[in-house]
Amino acid sequence: MSDKVSFGYKDVDVEEKTALVGEVFSNVAAKYDIMNDAMSGGMHRLWKDRFVRRVKPQHGEMILDMAGGTGDIAFRMEAKGANVTVSDINQEMLDVGIERAMERGIDSLVWSRQNAEELTFSSAMFDAYTIAFGIRNVTHIDRALAEAYRVLKHGGRFYCLEFSTTQWPGFKELYDLYSHKLMPKIGKAIADDEESYRYLAESIRRFPKMPEFEAMIRDAGFTRTRVEPILGGAVAIHSGWKI
Repeated sequence: MSDKVSFGYKDVDVEEKTALVGEVFSNVAAKYDIMNDAMSGGMHRLWKDRFVRRVKPQHGEMILDMAGGTGDIAFRMEAKGANVTVSDINQEMLDVGIERAMERGIDSLVWSRQNAEELTFSSAMFDAYTIAFGIRNVTHIDRALAEAYRVLKHGGRFYCLEFSTTQWPGFKELYDLYSHKLMPKIGKAIADDEESYRYLAESIRRFPKMPEFEAMIRDAGFTRTRVEPILGGAVAIHSGWKI
């Protein structure tokens, strides 16, 4: 019998999930940034700014930005002088990022289609590994974390920005109502795609709680792990070091 993994609130065969997630992001790629603004009230920009401040990209550093297709994180780190490789499993998302980079006159980024669970990069290649709003869509999170650890240099750092579960009383109930009822309707109105945004909302609920995910990062070999909740944990920055 095939192993089952979560796809939103459904359990699907392992072989299915990568294709299903790929279809979601192919569907939303063209309107991804517009939808992020609509669904977060523009706050995703502040979260990403904060995230990059925590990463502290340095001039000349080699950084892998995984699941970074549209370039939002990479553009911020490139502006600090880092040498950024942008990777994503979805070519449509990468195409959006490449077009945005061309519009900005940015030609220093490397774009590479990659599966987070099976990176083709050499071991100990990067000074930092970043992933923003992408790891919950990976089929085997533990394999992605193991690959992140492998491609980092000794002394390298791992940073992950991801939705989680808010612990604020009252806000949690409002957030659940918004994400399950309103988010798919906004997706329908702006991107004519209700089902993809229903999956994205459901995938947040199936993602491990903050302490559980931090434990997974430690199990991958990282030390000095840390969790920084935002909005009570609705969003969180997880980090760790390869020492």
